[in-house]
Amino acid sequence: MRKTVLFAVAALTAGTVLAAPATSRRSGVSLARGQQAADAAAGASEASLKGKVSIERYPRLGSSCLLSAPSLQGGSAIGPCYTKPRQWIVLETKYQTTAKSVDRLTFTWHVVLDTSKSTNKDKEGRAKLAPYSYFTQTTTYVNIPQGAHAASVCLHPSYLEMYGEPVAVTVLVSDSEGTILAGDTVTTMEKVFKKKKGHKFWEDDDVMNAKRPNGEPMVEQRQGLMERSKTIWALVNPNDYEMVAQ
Repeated sequence: MRKTVLFAVAALTAGTVLAAPATSRRSGVSLARGQQAADAAAGASEASLKGKVSIERYPRLGSSCLLSAPSLQGGSAIGPCYTKPRQWIVLETKYQTTAKSVDRLTFTWHVVLDTSKSTNKDKEGRAKLAPYSYFTQTTTYVNIPQGAHAASVCLHPSYLEMYGEPVAVTVLVSDSEGTILAGDTVTTMEKVFKKKKGHKFWEDDDVMNAKRPNGEPMVEQRQGLMERSKTIWALVNPNDYEMVAQ
């Protein structure tokens, strides 16, 4: 009797050991197939945006992008400090999405100002600055419905007064994976900032590290380029702009 019981236990144990690899194999296959499905879905999602995001209008340069800020009367105990209106640099682009809904789109801006076009009348002080100033800003919009939309960045009037007007602007639109979906450079100085289609001047050492005859830099990177919703311009045509990711 004892031998019979031991034999039955041994047989049950062997059956369990033999069955385990089969279950493990099935689980492994299921996991692999699940991962493949997830990868395929991610690839399909990325591919689905290609050709469905386009830039309809690029930013304007020079005086065309200079605007006087909207003014709200009242609400000040001291009144206005400036008697003349100050102009902002407002760079705007219009884009189109044909997908029913897009989770997020990232806009990356690269902007160059020409110091010689500043409104600062102090030529001696202006001469001490680099000829060009470079700014960059990245903004991500979320929950974007199908249709036409706008994206924009701004520079405070003090930047126009000190560092001049834009002579080169690049705007690039990418998806959540970093794939570039649309974008280009507009410039009045194509030999420098747009040597050829797709030229990334901000990554070109010959441009960004160029020196003046006295050894000082031709281009200096600066901070201050702001996403539109952080400025007074957020009050203008707010329906054209999607929510900025927090």
